[in-house]
Amino acid sequence: MKHRKLGSLDVSALGLGCMGMSHGYSPSTDESGSIATIHRAVELGVTLFDTAEVYGPYKNEILVGKALKPHRDKVVIATKFGFRIDATKSSAEMISGTDGRPENVRAVAEASLKRLDTDVIDLFYQHRVDPAVPIEETVGAMAELVREGKVKALGLSEASAETLRRAHNVHPIAAIQSEYSLWTRDPEENGVLDTCRELGIGFVPFSPLGRGVLTGALKKLDGLAADDFRRTLPRFEAENFDVNLALVSLLEQMAAEKGVTAGQLALAWVLAQGAFIVPIPGTTKIGNLETNVAAADVGLTPEEVTKLGDLLSPKKVAGGRYPERMAKMAGK
Repeated sequence: MKHRKLGSLDVSALGLGCMGMSHGYSPSTDESGSIATIHRAVELGVTLFDTAEVYGPYKNEILVGKALKPHRDKVVIATKFGFRIDATKSSAEMISGTDGRPENVRAVAEASLKRLDTDVIDLFYQHRVDPAVPIEETVGAMAELVREGKVKALGLSEASAETLRRAHNVHPIAAIQSEYSLWTRDPEENGVLDTCRELGIGFVPFSPLGRGVLTGALKKLDGLAADDFRRTLPRFEAENFDVNLALVSLLEQMAAEKGVTAGQLALAWVLAQGAFIVPIPGTTKIGNLETNVAAADVGLTPEEVTKLGDLLSPKKVAGGRYPERMAKMAGK
């Protein structure tokens, strides 16, 4: 596995998003299967593993900590904080807002350390910016954790370019995590990718496979469980989904011509956007993991990169990323 840099952190070119093992997409109850997938990722050279307090909530950090305990010295664990969570509610309703207060930063870090069963968090992200708390105060509190040796590097998620700059002025930001894929290009349009290039900040795309759609494996909405998070997203509403599925068929055709899968082609396109980019596709299945990891070796010509970008231009995609309530939390 090739490696890339997220600030001072050296990580594999592809990481593993662990959310789906405990949250969101009809989470698995097969803990042993999830742990086996994580262990196989380590065997394949994956070193970056992504979780968050809100996944489960809390369950995913415990799972990831348990799975990676035997490999702790050779992996980078990233986790995130920043939501107000009501664990008694459904995954679609449990988030009531954001919390970037310094006291919450410390409280969550201490709790995450215990759940992960580790002495240090390698990469600590603010999951969403809290508009009620100046970013300087939040990052200042995060920086204290670095000085105390409880955190190695800092990150933001779904923040604006302006907020990223302000945060970086307080303490070096190693990475920003945002949705980015062939069908989601917001970081190109809002200046975040350019800011990363300018300041030497890593960029970590989540959902680089379009929440599974860009693999071509999801053909019907009735294949989603009733509690699957994707059912709440505009792009997965019936009329929008049909439009988007037609775009995916074009991706599948190009992938077949190249002798790779649609998902591998989609991941190769993301990787081709810059050496500072480290996507974190998620999966609960070893076979899918192995397919994703192989995408790191798929080379694209500049012409192929351009063709792919035009083929699935976001202007052709039907529906927004999030429902209105969640959309308001992004890009602050």
